[in-house]
Amino acid sequence: MHPFRFAGRRRWCRGRGLVALVFSLAAGTAVAATLQVGSKRFTESYILGEIVVRTVRAGGAGEATHQRGLGNTAIVVAALAAGRIDLYPEYTGTIAREILQLDHVPSLDDMNRRLAALGLAASVPLGFDNAYALAMRGDEARRRGIERLSQLRDQSGLRLGLSPEFLGRADGWPGLRRAYDLPQATPQGIDHAIAYEAIAGRQVDVIDVYTTDARIESLDLVVLTDDAGYFPRYDAVLLHRADLPQRLPAQWRALQTLQNRIDLKRMRRMNAAAELEGQDFATIAARFDAGGQAGDATTPSSNDRAGWLSRLFAPDLGRLTAQHLMLVFGSLAASIAIGVPLGILAVRRPAAGGVILGITGLVQTIPALAMLAFLIPLTGRIGALPAFIALSLYALLPIVRNTHTGLMQVPRGISDAARSLGLRPRAVLYSIELPMATPTIVAGVRTSAVIGVGTATIAAFIGAGGFGERIVTGLALNDHTMLVAGALPAAAMALAIEGGFAATQRWWLSPGLRTGVESGARR
Repeated sequence: MHPFRFAGRRRWCRGRGLVALVFSLAAGTAVAATLQVGSKRFTESYILGEIVVRTVRAGGAGEATHQRGLGNTAIVVAALAAGRIDLYPEYTGTIAREILQLDHVPSLDDMNRRLAALGLAASVPLGFDNAYALAMRGDEARRRGIERLSQLRDQSGLRLGLSPEFLGRADGWPGLRRAYDLPQATPQGIDHAIAYEAIAGRQVDVIDVYTTDARIESLDLVVLTDDAGYFPRYDAVLLHRADLPQRLPAQWRALQTLQNRIDLKRMRRMNAAAELEGQDFATIAARFDAGGQAGDATTPSSNDRAGWLSRLFAPDLGRLTAQHLMLVFGSLAASIAIGVPLGILAVRRPAAGGVILGITGLVQTIPALAMLAFLIPLTGRIGALPAFIALSLYALLPIVRNTHTGLMQVPRGISDAARSLGLRPRAVLYSIELPMATPTIVAGVRTSAVIGVGTATIAAFIGAGGFGERIVTGLALNDHTMLVAGALPAAAMALAIEGGFAATQRWWLSPGLRTGVESGARR
């Protein structure tokens, strides 16, 4: 909280203004002393984020929090520019090509001169280069005699499985295809973690990899040589807000201890500890901080029943449940408050009705992640606020449409009779039309609530919490147990909400209206 805003809340204490100012400054300093660390949605970024947080805390430099798996480069940079996070692990090649839109990777000093215009800076080289590359199964590469990227030019029949971000990046597939004049058509995108499973199952022949990925060796993949030198260096650094060293000097000094402490082998070993041995990110970071080696401990198999149940009923279950409920019912309440009046307006003003229904229908066609990426810079925030807005917008269509349909189904003769008896239009609406339309309206609310439970899992991609946190982590690690541990509670919540609506309707509505609701829900 900003100190002056904090002081403004105590204007009743003007006689003791100095005391209020002192307390407000102290409160502002306490909040500002928390370093907000972000990470992208892949294993290495999670681990580096935890290492940064652990380094700050262990050094006694202050508090730090980690907002995991915020999404791709565009989303995380938007969060950084908006001040919702202070830093996140990034790579020089990505900064140059994706953020600065350069065709080369400049020196760190030159890069920082360009980043200054964005209020950002890149510092603390971590000591390793995690480059993009393409890889094939070892047996397939040897059978075809392929060792270099240029040799793909003569292999038009190869099936490529590339991550969505690699397909869209300036330093990804479009430029690579031009640089090597590759004949392969643009493939369908596949999540980075799932791509390893696809190539192991011989569903694809070539995937994009990071050179620190743990599964390169475990799956006997051959990393194809970039003989045209297309990919730049991707040296790991911390991308941060330019004012961070001055604003949080103690944390900044602690972060300097990370410089050049992680080499390629150590990073690959830490990735393997997470992806192949099932160690959690915090444990890996703790071993790094203590000077130990990741991977020197064993964990239960994810196929073990006790291990599966421990994932499902982990200590974070209560927190995730509360976050998910707040997202679903908070956005649902806002959608009802907006959607019902819009449905009434659509009936009262037929000319506007088509526009209202068209716009609410159009919102449903916008991909959820695209909506969230748009709302982050618009609201200047990550987390609950943009997620709340997005979920409220997605819940509008069933409510608006069912309100419109329910009111249109009220027999016109009943409304005319009420008006002929002297009732005002407002009284007719609230006393006759809306009660008669209630079955259809409630069916729309019920549909929005159940759909909202599933849609709310997307909110975890921007740090809003909920059961999606487990799903995002499971995707990053290709951990099916973690995925199920996130999906099952969400499904159970959807069933509980459905049952709750049914029970409430039996208690609240008269038998005649209850029949209408149940038939409306079936429709």
